[in-house]
Amino acid sequence: MPESVISSRFNQGKASFVLRLSFCFVVVFLIAGRTIHSEDSKSGWKLLTFVEAHMGTRFTVRTWVEDGRESELAPVVKAVFSRITQLDQALSDYLPESEINLLAKAPVDQPITVSDDLFRLFSTAETLARETDGAFDITAGPLIRLWRMSRKNDKLPTEKQLLSAKARTGYQLLELNSAAQTITKRSAGMLFDAGGIAKGYASDAALKILRESGFPRSLVAASGDIAVGEPPPGESGWRVGIETLDIGHNLKDLQAITLVNQAISTSGDSRQYWEHEEVRYSHIISTKTGLGLTERIGASVIAPDATTSDSYATAVVLLGGKEGLQFIRNKRGIECQIVLMHEGKEVFLRSDGFPSPAHPSSETESSQSPSRRP
Repeated sequence: MPESVISSRFNQGKASFVLRLSFCFVVVFLIAGRTIHSEDSKSGWKLLTFVEAHMGTRFTVRTWVEDGRESELAPVVKAVFSRITQLDQALSDYLPESEINLLAKAPVDQPITVSDDLFRLFSTAETLARETDGAFDITAGPLIRLWRMSRKNDKLPTEKQLLSAKARTGYQLLELNSAAQTITKRSAGMLFDAGGIAKGYASDAALKILRESGFPRSLVAASGDIAVGEPPPGESGWRVGIETLDIGHNLKDLQAITLVNQAISTSGDSRQYWEHEEVRYSHIISTKTGLGLTERIGASVIAPDATTSDSYATAVVLLGGKEGLQFIRNKRGIECQIVLMHEGKEVFLRSDGFPSPAHPSSETESSQSPSRRP
């Protein structure tokens, strides 16, 4: 299997690791222990793969290491996963004492000093919320929690419940002070959800450690987010196979693109959805309706970093095909492929600079993922 391609499928008895990039996630299989010594090798180089569970999914690190430097990589990988753990404890709405949940519990109208990570992430999210008129909104926690409960109980939320959740949602209800690094809430009962940006942010943080530690030929994958550094030795870049809404593709049929010092993220509902009274609802929640999206749509976004690709992919899906594509076209250095289902067939929309996808051979690596937490 060529080392230049990423794929997320394991063959029995052999670490033929595939990252099949699908809408919603990247398939990464948890192996006993942290390290997988890949059989892939080049003269003077070895490709090592590491996997740990964080943020409700699998984080995978792949690094090309020069012969004799394997022992140097071990503490670096430990630092990488420690950093991801730190971010999980800050950004997870599933952990009662996470920093993001402590902010939700903090008093109203009182400036709360927060960590560099939390302020940076909220600041990025606020900018995107303004640009998308609230379609992407980190304050949508009340709506998301309500939708989780509805799915669990197999019952749509009532109008009263929706009105209550919407009243506590809105980026305008937050006040960020960059000089003091504080966040002030202007409404009681606010809840926050960083699910559309946190994994990308963590992937960037992990890749930064690898680069600064002398291992730039690395890749970090988390759910549907992949951040890559310098290309594998002798290759033009990391090859990523893109799976669309019509899941179950054979590896040889996937689209493939090559990335260098970039990130790609996908968002959509190819696997995460709920069917209720003959209506198919996505796990992605509209801030306008408070319900899961009913349009079949997925988006792959290529950007300089995974924080951007992750959040933009989510935003594009929430904006819809036409508006989402226009949003990307107004962004320099960002490219996007959108897939819509029309009369049972996939319809593709692409920004002008999105690389023409090639069909990889059976040796190509790809990316399919375990579902994100709803």
